[in-house]
Amino acid sequence: MRDAIKESGRASLHLLSGAAVALLCYLMVGVALFTAFLTVTVIGAGVLPESVLLLRRLAGRERRRTAARTGTPVPEAYLPLEGALPARVRAAVTDPGTGRDLIWAAAQLVYGMGVWFASLVLWPPALLVDGVVTGLAGRRPVLLPLIGRLADLEAEWSRALLTPTPSAARAAALAARVEELTATRAGAIAAHGAELRRIERDLHDGTQARLVALSMRIGLAKRAYDSDPVTARKLLDDAQTQAEEALAELRHVVRGIHPPILTDRGLTGAVRALAASSGLEVEVSVTGLADHTPDPVPGDRPEHGATARTPGGRPDQLDTVRATAPRAPAAVEAAAYFVVAEALTNAAKHSGATRASVVLSREPAALRARVADEGRGGAEAGESGGSGLVGMRRRVAALDGTVRLTSPEGGPTVIEVELPCVW
Repeated sequence: MRDAIKESGRASLHLLSGAAVALLCYLMVGVALFTAFLTVTVIGAGVLPESVLLLRRLAGRERRRTAARTGTPVPEAYLPLEGALPARVRAAVTDPGTGRDLIWAAAQLVYGMGVWFASLVLWPPALLVDGVVTGLAGRRPVLLPLIGRLADLEAEWSRALLTPTPSAARAAALAARVEELTATRAGAIAAHGAELRRIERDLHDGTQARLVALSMRIGLAKRAYDSDPVTARKLLDDAQTQAEEALAELRHVVRGIHPPILTDRGLTGAVRALAASSGLEVEVSVTGLADHTPDPVPGDRPEHGATARTPGGRPDQLDTVRATAPRAPAAVEAAAYFVVAEALTNAAKHSGATRASVVLSREPAALRARVADEGRGGAEAGESGGSGLVGMRRRVAALDGTVRLTSPEGGPTVIEVELPCVW
């Protein structure tokens, strides 16, 4: 009996909040009629999107209230109200969710108040019958459970009215996808522009300056060749040194565009080379990817700082398919390579870690990369993070991939990347 009273009390609170929502719907219907009048007369078209947003917030409140009662979330699907005023008005009018919300608001006026008044009528006889007659007889309550059923019925009606139709859900998902692709395209364009500016800066400040100095050295050597051969030879030696430095600068710029090691040794070999030169003790684990690393010469020691192992296996056991598994597309390999390079660089510079791990794995429709270090953590996710992390996210988003960063204070820092691709 005590449990029945508690459950009926919770149901009554739910019905009371539904009655309050019904009162808000009463006001919302008035707002909707006033907005429709202003929109027809054209003078108040700008009010329409804001009124639809207000209706969406009220419907969202009802969805959360219904989910709290039933334990199952109520989905929502709306077209975004963005852009210029004509586009927002058009989206508000053509969105199927707007019509469903209006129908729900009108219906909530009836059943929201109706079930609340019905529960008020039920309480006195329920206390009399269940509390006195049934309770003293030791039988199960008869009328009190009806209040809970009223609350469940009210929640089911709200769910039925607010659940979007399959076509509306598809339209909203398509609009959200278009919005996401627009954002990722903008990020990719921004990343491409930043990359072009970096290349131009490197060529202007480094290679071009060395080539200008080289040209001057050769010109001075030509003038001094007949009168002072010793000075001319020294100038030519300096010119040769500067030519070698200019070639090194060019190689550095080319590696920043697309590392040649990716073409020669594939992603597996390129990541092992990164691990060997990172300055950290890096363990590399590769699963299901082609291994184009040259076979070691018998007696040679492995590269310092990098090992590759299978889970539970010896460090010299490589869980790779040597040159037989298909390679990922070049753009996917390049993105994974730069993610690993940026993550290891951040770990070496900022984390204070001495050890890190890199895991590369082939999935049925994706390439996964996971970089973890044992540093102090505290790396920031999102656009507020460093420029390296922002560039990483933009590079991955351009390929419709995802980046997950976990970096609590005290560590560890884990960066997981998934890049969709067809093998």
